[in-house]
Amino acid sequence: MSSMSYENKMMQLKQMLGKKKEQPKNKPTFQKPEKPFYINEWQKAGLALVENDFGVLFKREVTYPLTFQHGFYKLGLFFDAVEKWQKATVEHPYAIHIDEPVLFFDTETTGLKGVGTNIFLLGLLSVEEDQFVLTQYVLADPANEAAFLFESKFWQQSKTIVSYNGKSFDWPQLETRWTLNQNVLPKLRNPRQIDLLHSSKRIWKNNLERMKLTKVEEEKLGFRRNGDIPGFLAPIIYTDAIKSGNASALMKVLYHNEWDLLSLVTLYIHSTNLLLEGEWEESATTYTNIGKWYGDLKQPIQSEQVLTTVTENYQTEEAGLAHYYLAFQQKRNGMVEEAIKSFQNALSFVNNREKLKVLEQLAILYEHQLKEYERALHYTNEGLQLLESQSFIKKDQQMKYVINWTRRLQRVEKKLKSKL
Repeated sequence: MSSMSYENKMMQLKQMLGKKKEQPKNKPTFQKPEKPFYINEWQKAGLALVENDFGVLFKREVTYPLTFQHGFYKLGLFFDAVEKWQKATVEHPYAIHIDEPVLFFDTETTGLKGVGTNIFLLGLLSVEEDQFVLTQYVLADPANEAAFLFESKFWQQSKTIVSYNGKSFDWPQLETRWTLNQNVLPKLRNPRQIDLLHSSKRIWKNNLERMKLTKVEEEKLGFRRNGDIPGFLAPIIYTDAIKSGNASALMKVLYHNEWDLLSLVTLYIHSTNLLLEGEWEESATTYTNIGKWYGDLKQPIQSEQVLTTVTENYQTEEAGLAHYYLAFQQKRNGMVEEAIKSFQNALSFVNNREKLKVLEQLAILYEHQLKEYERALHYTNEGLQLLESQSFIKKDQQMKYVINWTRRLQRVEKKLKSKL
């Protein structure tokens, strides 16, 4: 009897354990954070309150007609730029397709990096058929971060993101904040990104000293900000706004962000025109950079076309680098005589590192292609003289160069003697 009762007890225990296993674990329910005390104050300043399943945030929305002028350009010219890419015969990473949904994107943060850095402003400028719509989401306070991130809809939309340094800064920051809220939020999408800081560096290298967006605006886009706050003050202003409840200074941060976004549209228009149009209103350096960029993108016809136009439209001194890059394109295309001429044109106007490469190319072309050993010897000697007289190369590298150039000299001298 006692053994039976023992077995019965074991059976009962197993059933109880089985039942426990079958019961799903209850996830801890999300507790909405408290609403901040300054809702009325921020609403009076011009922000709308938004409430969702995760808490509250603030929002500002502005619409612009296509005729809205920002600096040199009306916003509607963005559609002309997209159309130009459709008609272009070149492939380029900055091309946008006519049916591609686009979102201009910029953030303001409480710091530059680290888990303790919050995004407190998400600025989104969406391209609609007949207007542009600016939506700015403002973090009510750090406790309401999930609500703020969720409202951005980055978990559901797959628009192409256009930014200025967004690929390296804004988007990774967003990913960090999203990861910290991943137990609450739906999965973040991974959109296509176009970063106009990268294109600006390619286009205006050696032309613009500083690549700050405000400098690009003033020097290239015809826009000068009036009453703007310096970007580094934005985190201080936001921190003060959530402590004091006063949002009047915070609105200036939103205007700063608004100008950033409008300038992204006009920068995209301007960059497209430079990359695709035949109007030569900028410096030789700018167009030389563009020609080189096409070369790096394996678009030799476009590269050669741009570089040739630079050499034809600008004085040799200004177009020195264009001759240099053009010469390499011509050499690749088997245009030996043309390449030699371009290298010779570049010789007096490039820096010493490039000059050494030019002398090397001329020595190679005369030795191997034209078999004119006297000319090859001349450029080899020039290269050796440049190596001995200059300190533009580190000592250990200089020795390697001298050894290689001396070998070339001996080889060419030997060929010259056998020819005689």
